[in-house]
Amino acid sequence: MKHQKKGRKLSRKTGPRKALFKSLIHNLIISEKIKTTEAKAKEIRPLVEKLITKAKKDSVSNRRLVFQKLNNNSDVRKLFEKIAPKYKERRGGYTRIVKFPPRKRDAAKMAAIEFI
Repeated sequence: MKHQKKGRKLSRKTGPRKALFKSLIHNLIISEKIKTTEAKAKEIRPLVEKLITKAKKDSVSNRRLVFQKLNNNSDVRKLFEKIAPKYKERRGGYTRIVKFPPRKRDAAKMAAIEFI
């Protein structure tokens, strides 16, 4: 039974799945909007929201916690200095998922995830 099982496996083992999420989050922070499959967008959304919530309070411990997830100083810097200050007064819902028509070759549901 699948009780109490959260998240999608996306046909990947744990390591490659974590690497995929880290890469998607990196690309989202850099370009502030990415187009990917709907399942991947829905999976990274809570991860990104938690990172932004941490980044709203700029402290050394929060920077270290965010760096543990991203492993990239430029991403951490952009998150803390440019992205998070825009959402100081907002209590959540920092990202938006916009659905697109299915991809031609494999009919995968497509979506874009972007910062509001």
